Amino acid sequence: MATHRFFQPMKWWQKLTRREWTIAAASLSILIFTLSFISHSHRFSINSTPPTDDLVPFTPLSNAQKKSAFCLDGSVPGYHLQKGFGSGTDKWVILVEGGGWCNSIKTCSVRQTTKLGSSRFMEPDVFHGILGSDQSLNPDFFEWNKVKIRYCDGGSFTGHPESEFKNGTGLFFRGQLIWEAIMDELLSLGLSNAKQALLSGCSAGGLAALIHCDDFREMLPKDVNVKCLSDAGFFLNEKDIAGIPTFERFYEDVVNLQGAAKSLKKDCTSRLEPYKCFFPEEFISNIKTPVFLVNPGYDFWQIQNVLIPDSADPHGSWLRCKLNITLCNSKQLEVLEDFRKSLLKKLDGFQQNPEGGMFIISCFSHCQTWMTGTWHAPYSPKIDNKTIAEAVGEWYFNRKAAKYIDCPYPCNPTCSHFSLT
Repeated sequence: MATHRFFQPMKWWQKLTRREWTIAAASLSILIFTLSFISHSHRFSINSTPPTDDLVPFTPLSNAQKKSAFCLDGSVPGYHLQKGFGSGTDKWVILVEGGGWCNSIKTCSVRQTTKLGSSRFMEPDVFHGILGSDQSLNPDFFEWNKVKIRYCDGGSFTGHPESEFKNGTGLFFRGQLIWEAIMDELLSLGLSNAKQALLSGCSAGGLAALIHCDDFREMLPKDVNVKCLSDAGFFLNEKDIAGIPTFERFYEDVVNLQGAAKSLKKDCTSRLEPYKCFFPEEFISNIKTPVFLVNPGYDFWQIQNVLIPDSADPHGSWLRCKLNITLCNSKQLEVLEDFRKSLLKKLDGFQQNPEGGMFIISCFSHCQTWMTGTWHAPYSPKIDNKTIAEAVGEWYFNRKAAKYIDCPYPCNPTCSHFSLT
């Protein structure tokens, strides 16, 4: 597989730690490969000491057997938890890991041999970005209890076991049960006493954060400040450049295979085919809990898989462009700009929501909240001189309205665009 790097202006990637760079490269490799069509609970006590930059252990779900909550291969799912300190012991930020979806027995079976389908491959992790514990790099959430939920069901935590009887392959579609079991365990570990809570997620995890946002709100007392953040989780229902609804058909397969309809918004599935309710544009207006959307205007994953899948570009005329935006010609940039405009149009209604927030930056990127370089650092991308972390903090703590929409590419000199070549 090709190596991944960043290109002009080369600023923040050069300052990543060796460990963060390794994690980023490995995660991107798995993400791109997978999405191209395709013990016991960790108990803790209050602590006033900030954690060091150490590996956060993987915690297998202690109640997995009781709850029948299993990864695709039947292994026990889990999470990473780093306890809060100082004033953050009763505050929680939870990040749902991303990693695409599987839409067939074949693609789900492949995932069983990776950490996206089996906990057998899950290792300790290091927290950065929104999960970081350095105040200078994560000013609003550095003291909080931090959780990373690992993703091993292939359906954004929406699968139901009834669908397993149709496949006869031994695959487990238990995403909804995994979600419920992890929430039960976190509640028992102190989440039930939270004063503030933020559910976030990246990519497929960002979609999960939107799908389960109101459920998360209902788990906690009404006086708790509960909000949700979706990072690169607003996937568009757009036809590809050949005029084919390739991604819509993909989502239809995911929803049907995993029996996901029962987990989707009822006010959406009552008027549309369930698979259409996997697209946030169809249900975001019905989410009652305050939501913040972080999305690049030129999301490289959506460009490669929604707008220009390989099937729509048999001669490879888009290959260089969709891997590196600086290699696009003027005609190609027009197509990408139309895709960005489609995103903004579908967010028209959301922009009118006084409780909503957004950060739509014109970088060639994907998930941005889990890495320090794109979350909050002197060299991070900005809109109106605000980093993503600053915008999210403004919104979460009601300091000011936080709706940031960037000008078109290539206007933003703070962007460090991804290159996948």
